[in-house]
Amino acid sequence: MILAFEVGGAILAAALLGLFLFGLRRRLIQRPGGTFDCSLRPAPAADAEPAAGGKGWVYGVARYSGDRVEWFRVFSYAIRPRRVLERPLIEVTGRREPQGSEELALLSDAVVLSCVHRGTRLELAMSDDALTGFLAWLEAAPPGQRVNVA
Repeated sequence: MILAFEVGGAILAAALLGLFLFGLRRRLIQRPGGTFDCSLRPAPAADAEPAAGGKGWVYGVARYSGDRVEWFRVFSYAIRPRRVLERPLIEVTGRREPQGSEELALLSDAVVLSCVHRGTRLELAMSDDALTGFLAWLEAAPPGQRVNVA
């Protein structure tokens, strides 16, 4: 009986430690400022339905860092960003409202932005306010940088 309490206590302590580390990571990501909620997925093929079942979306947090946007998965313990998007290499190709089951997979006020970064097509979903800030950040590139915003 005492062994069961010890094992249960150890499991509870490990779960609490995991939750603490998860919260600490989130604080460390947000500490420098300039963060926004941003879901990401590789863009479907050009001939595919744009909202192919709402699959592939990963919820994350993006952070402005100079001429880069660093994207972190929300449900991860990794301290390094999963993806880094450099401002001069981002090309915005379009925007749309979530369609079909995407409405369930994304936050309620999300707008989907289609982009190309280093030849890779991807989609970013963010709120209207975050989209306004993101596009302003793209357009505020230093003189001489090529910026393509649809």
